[in-house]
Amino acid sequence: MPAREFIVAIELGSSKMTGIAGKKNLDGSITVLALVKEDSSSFIHKGVVYNIDKTAQCIANIVKKLTTTLKQEISHVYVGVGGQSIRSVKNNIIKTLPAESIVTQMMVNELMDANRNMSYQDQEILDAATQEYKVDNQLQLDPVGIQCTRLEGNFLNILWRYEFYRRLNKCFDMAGVAIAEMYLAPLALADAVLTDAEKRSGCALVDLGADTTTVSVYYKNILRHLAVIPLGSNNITKDIASLQVEENVAEQLKLQHAVAYTENGDIDSQKTFALDADRKVDERKFVEIVEGRLEEIIENVWYQVPSDYAERLLGGIVLTGGGSNMPGIERAFSNHTHIDKIRVAKFVNQQINAKDPIITAHNGMMNTVLGILAKGNMNCAGNEVDPTKDLFTAPKTTTATTTDELHKNPRQPNELEDGVVQTEAEKRKAEELRRQQEEEERRRLEEEELQRQEEERKKEDNGVKKIGSRFTKFIKKLISEDEEE
Repeated sequence: MPAREFIVAIELGSSKMTGIAGKKNLDGSITVLALVKEDSSSFIHKGVVYNIDKTAQCIANIVKKLTTTLKQEISHVYVGVGGQSIRSVKNNIIKTLPAESIVTQMMVNELMDANRNMSYQDQEILDAATQEYKVDNQLQLDPVGIQCTRLEGNFLNILWRYEFYRRLNKCFDMAGVAIAEMYLAPLALADAVLTDAEKRSGCALVDLGADTTTVSVYYKNILRHLAVIPLGSNNITKDIASLQVEENVAEQLKLQHAVAYTENGDIDSQKTFALDADRKVDERKFVEIVEGRLEEIIENVWYQVPSDYAERLLGGIVLTGGGSNMPGIERAFSNHTHIDKIRVAKFVNQQINAKDPIITAHNGMMNTVLGILAKGNMNCAGNEVDPTKDLFTAPKTTTATTTDELHKNPRQPNELEDGVVQTEAEKRKAEELRRQQEEEERRRLEEEELQRQEEERKKEDNGVKKIGSRFTKFIKKLISEDEEE
């Protein structure tokens, strides 16, 4: 019997595109109903769409396969946004107030709107994380109700190249798949694997992916820095391939023998690894190749941690993603960062019920898509599938719900929850609504001005009439006095 309610999430990874459907239970757990993975290495690089047609076809295939398993149409999906070129930029907005002013929520909203309206060349603001407010000379998380003459908002803007943002939205449009919500994948991942204590006391979350490594720094429950490094575990594979072996062989060598840190005394000078039937590589040389590239990745990760917070990471460093499975990874990070508290997040904090070995493996590779799935709150189930219909030969049609229908009442940026990204359709509708409101406001002001002018004209006319009436009375009085004389 088809499921009547479920959430669908899609993650566009550099090596695999993953689609997952799950049902939220009353006890807060999630039961996974279907899982589909498709190779994406030929059209998605470092988390960015490079071939729109192939990506759209892959999205459509994933939705069709999920639909076949669920025996239910999928009306819309939740999507994670990540990959190369995502970065964070600090921004300050200052508002000078009249003497003895009390900060209102409207004033705070004006600062947030002014920040959201900042323009960056070729960059799109995906999200804006409020750091704190400076009320005169004091820092406050909530300034409403405080008296001051100067209000400053400190924000962390998350940027992504507009071209990448546009391509991603276009892929789903071409696939006929409506987007219910877009989330910043690193923030969804952080909510899924970090504890409240880690976010509060300060930590760096490092997602070691295939093509990229994402660094998210938290302190006092606030995102303080976000960066994506264009280096990942595939770089180690390519370095091993420099030994003149195919990349698939290099990948197997990495999975079987690579260790993140090996003591010099533990390296066996006589030990070798087979490259092919005729050639071998010494363990020492293999270790140098692996550790050399991994050291570069770790140094780049540590460079991304702002100096203001490097000494405040009481929650330590949390590692996740496929790269975190390499033996000795904690020791390697501790050696290079001098942070002793290192944790590997093999799985999300939420209880997940699943039978698929890909999920039950608990290897950190499903954490992001499970985090996106947990964020979803709208039922993605559409109509029951017609058993006589062949999903793979029938003409492509749009899903039961269109993106425009989902966003009839678009939210303004300051109404979005942390980590939520406006889809292009919602952004377009919000812009149309803003223009309509501005036009209505302009017309209202024009009508008020015309009404004011009309009232002034009437007053002037009445004034002239009164003067004329008085003058007439005065003349009549003079005439009557002359006649009496």
